[in-house]
Amino acid sequence: MGLRLKIGLTITVTATLAAVVTASQVPVLLTNRECDVQRERLLYAARLTEQQGRPTLGLEVDPPGLPGPLRAKILGGHPATYVQSTDHGNVIWAAEVSRDGTVLAIRTPSNGLSDEVERVMWQSGAVGTGVATVIGLGLATRFARRLRRSARSAEQIADGDLTARLPETGRDEITTLTHAVNAMADALAARLRAEREVTANIAHELRTPVAGLIAAAALLPDGRAENMVKERAGRLRDLMEDVLEVARLDSGTEAAESRWVELSALARRVVRAAAEGPAATDGTAPDVRVEVVTDATVETDPRRVERVLTNLVTNALRHGAEPVLVEVDGPTVRVRDHGTGFPEHLIAQGPQRFRTGAEGTGLGLGLTIATGQAAVLGACLTFDNPAGGGARATLALPGTLALLGTAEADR
Repeated sequence: MGLRLKIGLTITVTATLAAVVTASQVPVLLTNRECDVQRERLLYAARLTEQQGRPTLGLEVDPPGLPGPLRAKILGGHPATYVQSTDHGNVIWAAEVSRDGTVLAIRTPSNGLSDEVERVMWQSGAVGTGVATVIGLGLATRFARRLRRSARSAEQIADGDLTARLPETGRDEITTLTHAVNAMADALAARLRAEREVTANIAHELRTPVAGLIAAAALLPDGRAENMVKERAGRLRDLMEDVLEVARLDSGTEAAESRWVELSALARRVVRAAAEGPAATDGTAPDVRVEVVTDATVETDPRRVERVLTNLVTNALRHGAEPVLVEVDGPTVRVRDHGTGFPEHLIAQGPQRFRTGAEGTGLGLGLTIATGQAAVLGACLTFDNPAGGGARATLALPGTLALLGTAEADR
């Protein structure tokens, strides 16, 4: 049950209880008041009768129609009242036992005010409950709408949009909550900005000494130790370039340069580069295949698409298992390996930099860059573990395309 219905139901129940209590108790109070007045009339008439020696003011002596419950009440020696229901309405009796043992009683038809008040109270209670319900639902709807807007803004912040803020309207507790969330978002954005600036600055400062290290390593003669130095220096250079690329993507200044490109040719180029890359240093080319279901020519930025696919294939070879299949299906390209699959946190939350997988290797920069470049392209990059096993990344490119209608598979 939503908050709006809960608030509306609470107000309705409260108004109904108030109407029921009021409509049931007010007539009782009026009837009790009539009985008190009747008792006072009895005592006054009894005093006058005693003074004058004859009944007066409607006082009856040993009346034959005295109700039995009233007769039982006055046997204790105290005046009592009783409301008798008749075909013509209620009759209010007041009676007492005199000093000589006779019963003195006085009766008066009820003025019917309590019945009329009860009817009016029930009607007013029903109307009041309906009005309270409508007003309560209106107020609850307003509060719920504010909370839903705040929840959507909070979800945007949680998804990484640190520019989203909750609307601060009003002076109630909801406004206090939204102010606290906005302050938290401001602090988080400032902290992330500072961390990214520090990371980018460190990478920039390292660029010159790393370039010198690469140049010096190239002058070393061939040998096992020398090759290890060259390989480690190359990894350091690649890591530095990845960090700088992440910083550029975080800045939001990157823009795609679109032109027409054939996706199958681009996919084959990525596969050839993977076959000649670090995975083939042991003399064995990795098992990476291209399968063209439906070829297409897409208007996009080929450099960024190639960067995305290269990172996906490299990640599949490094953390998955061969064979790796690159499938071109119109504007959609899927990269699938046959390893243990993506971690659950990556599928649920997307790639996160400097967060390793279950095997504890990698820095998460490759898939982070792929996701950032896909965002620049306006493409959708998703990750899942298909039913047949392994891990699958799907890149869906937007924009104008021309289907070529080829279907083939190669290495």
